[in-house]
Amino acid sequence: MDMPRAVVIGSGIGGLTAALALHRSGWQVTVLERAESLEPVGAGIGLAPNAQRALDVVGLGDEIRSLAAWQGEGGMRAPSGRWLSRTDATAAAERFGGPLVLLHRSVLIDRIAARLPAYAVRTGCPGRLIDPGTAGGAPAVVATPAGTIAAELVVGADGIHSAVRTALFPDAPGPTYAGFTTWRVVVPAPDRPFPPHETWGRGALWGTQPLKDGRIYAYAAATASAGARAEDEKAELLRRFGDWHDPVPQIIAATAPEGILHNDVYRMDRPLPAFHRGRAVLAGDSAHAMAPTLGQGGNQAIEDGIVLAHHVAAGRDLGAGLAAYTADRLPRTAAVVRKADRVSRLMSLSSTPAVAVRDFLMSTVSRLGPGLVLRTFDGIADWCPPGDTYAAGTTTEAPGTRR
Repeated sequence: MDMPRAVVIGSGIGGLTAALALHRSGWQVTVLERAESLEPVGAGIGLAPNAQRALDVVGLGDEIRSLAAWQGEGGMRAPSGRWLSRTDATAAAERFGGPLVLLHRSVLIDRIAARLPAYAVRTGCPGRLIDPGTAGGAPAVVATPAGTIAAELVVGADGIHSAVRTALFPDAPGPTYAGFTTWRVVVPAPDRPFPPHETWGRGALWGTQPLKDGRIYAYAAATASAGARAEDEKAELLRRFGDWHDPVPQIIAATAPEGILHNDVYRMDRPLPAFHRGRAVLAGDSAHAMAPTLGQGGNQAIEDGIVLAHHVAAGRDLGAGLAAYTADRLPRTAAVVRKADRVSRLMSLSSTPAVAVRDFLMSTVSRLGPGLVLRTFDGIADWCPPGDTYAAGTTTEAPGTRR
């Protein structure tokens, strides 16, 4: 009963990671989730070595690494099937200290939630921040259908259209449309094996990635007007990608229309002035929504939760801890947002000459060495969390040797 209380608004990946890390750092944690159950929005997610090392801190890193399915070569292709660049899983693991792990979001949500106390997560219970409190005095106050909750800390992890963010920074710029839309599906694997790939066309891309459970996570993106929708999403995918190389047509054919997730991409291209105010703090998309072109949205949310718990561990000065969290996370995530936007612009190229130059440069860089391709993720995938636990086992060394 003497433990300080933290309320987390939102039970996505960032919110649950923050809740688990805070729980292990000496906080009594309550997670408020508007939905009636912990059913994650989305399909697959790729966890890079930076997120895996973050999960080491809460004892989940090796469990997640065991789900890695990609063991050989993969890379980037043109719609014709021609390889633009190749990447080897072993080389990536050596450079960054671990494999890329593709898994369904529901698996990750379940693994994190299972480590929280049974009473910690309240579903069907929306939370609304009505007072952020002051770090050195008054508690924060959250309204719920059952009444108000006073807490020493409130974590806003309520997504890209965060009400907590609006309450803390009403005059700050919100998310803006990135200029493209996405589709995501999970389907049974085709009869013939194939190397994982991401294929770039004219203002469009398609990715096909195997999961450990034998299914395929596929995703697509294309430049489009915000809000544009087709009456038949499967027919739209066939129109845009049906003549691309194998196994893209087979993946679309195996997709149930009701299993297609279609979302426009919004991102926070202008950073917030801070990630905290009073006793309230933001994490994940609430703080720094980014384009999915680097696959780092969920990874950065996981980092947030671990770094936050490190700085505000029970017994430490809360005001100083929240200031340190902002100082750590705001510059890093702003840099990742900018880098994801640069990749988005490359993907969005549509003129024939521009696409030809882009593809030529990709092929040239790949021929010069796989290390040059992997270098795109230097400073991102090689991140290590603060504290004593970094990689699998007991090592506290930085990731593997750069090549």
